[in-house]
Amino acid sequence: MASQSTLLGAAGEHYVLCQLLRRGYIAALAPLGVPNADILITDEGGHRLKAIQVKTRRSIGADNGWHMKPKHERLVSESLFYCFVNFGDGLEDRTQTHVVPSPVVAAAIRESHQHWLRSPGVKGRPHKDSQVRRFLPDYTKVFGKGHPAYGPDWIGKYLEAWELLGPPQKNQSEIEEPESAAEQNSKP
Repeated sequence: MASQSTLLGAAGEHYVLCQLLRRGYIAALAPLGVPNADILITDEGGHRLKAIQVKTRRSIGADNGWHMKPKHERLVSESLFYCFVNFGDGLEDRTQTHVVPSPVVAAAIRESHQHWLRSPGVKGRPHKDSQVRRFLPDYTKVFGKGHPAYGPDWIGKYLEAWELLGPPQKNQSEIEEPESAAEQNSKP
């Protein structure tokens, strides 16, 4: 049986795929096992390829962040983006997605982790390095108040920022709605 985290991750990937297709992007889930990409988007000529890694969460936990790994500190490419999906507390909550370029993600994770390692831990002891990283909407608990780049809602400018992926194939107004079965059957 699939775990709840596996199902949540799959839901996030399909949600992002749905949002991309609705906006006119040519998009598909990457084959299972492809490193560093969950979704691929392109143009009709195959000239503009982007990779998307999806990170999904529900509104549980104290820091409202997403789990990351040390490799994410080094994954930097102009064609790699992250979609950070937050499904909220329950099914009635509005889903939010932050579309963030990989250089921004790598810098935030690297800088916050290095700062945490240099900061004293419990009873002044040094922190021990780990495989855990967090991408946070607010790094105030890590850096303290007044950090110029990573304060409260520093990722707000990336909320629903699908345009960072480049223009889709068609404008949303040009996407034709499929005919209903009744409309198709009424044609001579």
